[in-house]
Amino acid sequence: MKGVILAAGYGTRFLPATKTVPKEMFPLIDTPAIDLIVGEMAAAGIGDILIITSRRKKALEDYFDREVELESVFRDEGATEKLRAIEPPAVNVSFVRQQRMGGTGDALLLVETFSGGDPFVVAYPDDVMLDGPSLSGQLIETHRKTGLTVLAGQELTDGDVSRYGVMDTEMRQGVEMVRAMVEKPAPGTEPSRLVAYGRYLYTAEIFAALKTSREQAGPGEFTQTAAINRLAGQGRVAVRRFEGKVLDVGTPLGYLEAMVSYGLHRPEFREDLLAYLRQVVAREG
Repeated sequence: MKGVILAAGYGTRFLPATKTVPKEMFPLIDTPAIDLIVGEMAAAGIGDILIITSRRKKALEDYFDREVELESVFRDEGATEKLRAIEPPAVNVSFVRQQRMGGTGDALLLVETFSGGDPFVVAYPDDVMLDGPSLSGQLIETHRKTGLTVLAGQELTDGDVSRYGVMDTEMRQGVEMVRAMVEKPAPGTEPSRLVAYGRYLYTAEIFAALKTSREQAGPGEFTQTAAINRLAGQGRVAVRRFEGKVLDVGTPLGYLEAMVSYGLHRPEFREDLLAYLRQVVAREG
């Protein structure tokens, strides 16, 4: 099993910061969001990860490389905790640039050689797992039982689902199968409240479906949705209703909320942060 992280986007919601800093490098306190996703994949047993970037994202490559000068300084100081903090992950991380912003469909077509015919987990770096079992691992578990492409999903009991891909599903022989996915449906037209989050496990079947979708889409951008629906129509897509909480760091407000949630999740910050939040509520209340 291999892993892919789609990180070529412009990050325009976070301008002007993203003029020079990749959105994927924005930290949750002290850890970039993309590092948490790499850790999630590693926890699922994924050893080879491809990060799809663009020309403004060299900081990602530097981050996952060794920092020789700092290593030397910390080693001389005997600062073992700092050495551990800058140690690259124990996985093989490679990079490819998406030279033309043709959408997520074009980005996924760059993965075919890397996948080598193996299934692979795709992550959007906007969605970070806070707690619960590895989200990548949960998709892998369902794939091993079914042999199918698997989408990560959770039911939203309230709120607007129109910014998500929303799934129409049915049970077949004990497996929840995707009949279709509607991308960002208009309010009131959604087929369910089961939304797709930023993890997908694809089999090699996805590439033929993407190439057909590319031809039909014409010269503009195209997403993976048409390819997913093509496979779903063939009975080749399942959904995993996953356990755990996901943080949405893809919008400024979501990032702010994620920072607070992540801070409360960290034992060394929790009590002081709670005390501060109580003071803010009392003052602003």
